[in-house]
Amino acid sequence: MVGRDGERARLSAFVRSPDGQALVLRGEAGVGKSTLLDLAARLAAEDGQLVVRATGVEAESGLPHAGLHQLLYPLLPTSDARLADRQPSDDRPSDAPLSATARAAFDAAFGRCDGPPPPVMALGIAVLDLLSWTASKGRPLLLVLDDGQWLDGASAEVCGFVGRRLAGRPGVKLLVAVRADTASPFDTAALPEAPVGALADADATRLLDLHHPELGRQVRGLVLEQAGGNPLALLELPAHLAAGPGDRTGQDLLGLHGVPLPRRIQEIYAARLARLGDTVRAELLRGALDGAAARPGDGPAPIARYRMREVDEAVACGLLVVEPVTGELAFRHPLVRSSVVQLATPDQRRSAHRVLAQLHREYPERRAIHLAAATVDPEEGVAADLEAAARSATRRGGARMAVSWLTRAAELSETRVDRSRRLGEAAYVAGQADHLGRARSLALAAAPGTDESPAAVLAESYLALYRDGEVRATHRRIAAAVERLRDSPDRPGRDHLDRLDHLDRLDRLDRGSDEVLDRLVSLLLAVSQYAGDRATWQRTHEVLATLGELATERAWMYGSTWSDVVRHGAGWPRRVERASASLEDQDPWDVTRLAVSAYHLDVLSPLRPYLERVVDRELDTGAMSSGIVMLHLVLLDQLALGEWDAAERTGHRALALATERGHGLFAHQTRAYLAQLAAVRGRTAEARELQAAVDAWARPRGIGFLTQIADAVGATAALSAGDYETAFLHAIGITAPGAFRPYAYQASRTLLDLVEAALHTGRAEQARAHALAARDAGLPDLSPRLALITHGALAMTAEDDTEAAAHYARAQSHPAAERFPFELARIRLAHGIGIRRLQGAAAARLPLTQAARAFDRLDAPAWAARAHAELRAAGVAPHTPAPAPLPLTWQERRVAELAAGGLTNKEIGEQMRLSPRTVSAHLYRAFPKLGITTRAALRDALTRVSQPAPAP
Repeated sequence: MVGRDGERARLSAFVRSPDGQALVLRGEAGVGKSTLLDLAARLAAEDGQLVVRATGVEAESGLPHAGLHQLLYPLLPTSDARLADRQPSDDRPSDAPLSATARAAFDAAFGRCDGPPPPVMALGIAVLDLLSWTASKGRPLLLVLDDGQWLDGASAEVCGFVGRRLAGRPGVKLLVAVRADTASPFDTAALPEAPVGALADADATRLLDLHHPELGRQVRGLVLEQAGGNPLALLELPAHLAAGPGDRTGQDLLGLHGVPLPRRIQEIYAARLARLGDTVRAELLRGALDGAAARPGDGPAPIARYRMREVDEAVACGLLVVEPVTGELAFRHPLVRSSVVQLATPDQRRSAHRVLAQLHREYPERRAIHLAAATVDPEEGVAADLEAAARSATRRGGARMAVSWLTRAAELSETRVDRSRRLGEAAYVAGQADHLGRARSLALAAAPGTDESPAAVLAESYLALYRDGEVRATHRRIAAAVERLRDSPDRPGRDHLDRLDHLDRLDRLDRGSDEVLDRLVSLLLAVSQYAGDRATWQRTHEVLATLGELATERAWMYGSTWSDVVRHGAGWPRRVERASASLEDQDPWDVTRLAVSAYHLDVLSPLRPYLERVVDRELDTGAMSSGIVMLHLVLLDQLALGEWDAAERTGHRALALATERGHGLFAHQTRAYLAQLAAVRGRTAEARELQAAVDAWARPRGIGFLTQIADAVGATAALSAGDYETAFLHAIGITAPGAFRPYAYQASRTLLDLVEAALHTGRAEQARAHALAARDAGLPDLSPRLALITHGALAMTAEDDTEAAAHYARAQSHPAAERFPFELARIRLAHGIGIRRLQGAAAARLPLTQAARAFDRLDAPAWAARAHAELRAAGVAPHTPAPAPLPLTWQERRVAELAAGGLTNKEIGEQMRLSPRTVSAHLYRAFPKLGITTRAALRDALTRVSQPAPAP
């Protein structure tokens, strides 16, 4: 190695440092990056370190996590063997490197199970755990990745995540080499970099003289001039001048002025290839297209890559070398591989791809890459295989690759119907992945000459809805398209679906419906939800009714729960729960629609872990529309559960993404949710500013979904500020007292706001009428949140103390009451105020204390100030913190723990050898000490108190 003293010193320090770190070597092709990686690997091996190497393969750059598996495969068999011995009850045995969570992340990412791949953070943490465990066994670890510019995007994301966090992981280092003249997924990885430049003139002369001392002066000067200090050029160029300066072939090659040096070196390799026989070149082509000699690829087992045979001729002329580690033949340099592919004719490349498709027949996505390139004429079998691979890629986070495969499948379709359907599918996936321009062009290609084909209507409607918030015209256009498709004699029927059983289409569709119609109906329902008015929803339900059995259960679920839960929500919660049992088998956009139904029914929390697990994947793979909707749903659940700081972070993330993508609808929807958050926290100026922006944009467009939120924000902000008259005016803008305006989804959600505002402004009769209307409409049976606030409203407006006490007790004892801490705290505050006035200060302290603590914990200062003022009126000294829970005796705590676990008093008594009456007495004494009134609150309360003295 000549002239690399600085690089050698830096790599030596890097390899021998005990600290975890990452480094990216960046330079042009042929500058010596691979040689420097070899040096680092040799130094590490001499130092007793474990060295793991991988190489980016251009043919695999579209396969999610292919590069990551190649890099980690040497480490995974050890972890698999150790994990195989785990006991089911163990989270992580002492001798196992991975927790069950990390193992599941690897299984999903590498295709060893059917679930979607984990987000970057989850997989990155699993990788960090694996690397740290490996290094903790007394042998430091060096990961070496060459040709990082060809690494697939999903793997590069994880490598970047890991590299940025190695500082706290001693003994683990990551070294990557990328080309400076090629776009790379590591360009935005924010890892430390070391440039690898050309050799200085003196070093270039020395290197040339060491390897080609026989060159004449004139040729020597020409090589030095043309090579420009590039080591590979210095080694390769002289061979083309062996006949001396009069050789015009060499002179012409070296005189390609304006052509980049790597391209000129490729021409050198092309000249050598041209002298080889057809059989050898065919072997080289198959190896080049399949990443010959690369480490194992992605999959549940090592990928069997193509092994080149009988290519001694290529070895002799310096195109191939023997890998010292594996003993397999490999290309001397990536530029050789590129030259092999470029020199081949189209027929030769197709023939090679056919061989490779057969080689990888057990790996659908890998096989699809080769099938797509090998086939020219329409062939239905190949098109179906590509469609199946696209569906697999969609569920594994590869929406972009799925669009390419579906487009190619359309080109290879044998019938016009199949071609149009596959282009429509590609347009739909592109639209869901937020490639709206691509979706439109694909949709027009699906039905040339018309803008009213189903695919075109879908693409154009997504564009109009997301970008511009156009709901009126969009609704009319989609409804017309649904009716045309319903009445069309060409609409695909059962016979068509039967032909596609092998694509697993029926796992998402009810029998008797087709996918295009289902998607149009889903979009029609989404537009109706945003319109949020009676006429639009009535027209939508009319269209659904005319579809008969073509309308799926999902369509009716969305139509009922998204429109008006007061009138149509009964009976759907259990069905939503059943549909949520198999989220892993559903496409991301189907999950988001189901989660919207869960939100309207206030049962979103069970779905949130899945949404949080896949949202990063959707955003990372460009599926912005699904990703932003998932962020909205996570935000809404965080808002309901009182996780307001996290909700604010989620909201700002969604707002940045929506603004960046030009999604006017999503941007203003996010502002509406942030306004709701500001309103409950008492930040009235911020809430009103956001409210005004949302209202000004949404009201002229007729987006009732957002104008209703704006009115709800106004009511909540005014309540926080104590401006009850303004709060009442905003609340009746959503619905009149004593009724729930049809198809106004905020009408039931703002029940408590209207009742409180009416009571504080002397409108007790209207408040009572509204509470009774909620009871008579059956709101307590529709959702846990509606049950809580309905009983709270009935208690606040009760005509006698007995009724009030009963409803307060039912509200606070509801099993799901603690899941809605803000509403529960408001009800407890009202309860405490009522008790203080009727029963005296002492009786009011418990509910007032509970309310004050909740408002403090939620960071709702205006509400907290009100609760603390009532506490002072109840005899709690000013500025005195709310009383802390009293310590429990051992027996009280044990009884409380068993009760929190769901046991009845009789079952607790049998276990502790106590009578049920004694158990009840222990709980009676424990509840006030813990500051609670219901068994449902026991678990959380027990985690807040210190352990009691040991049992006697």
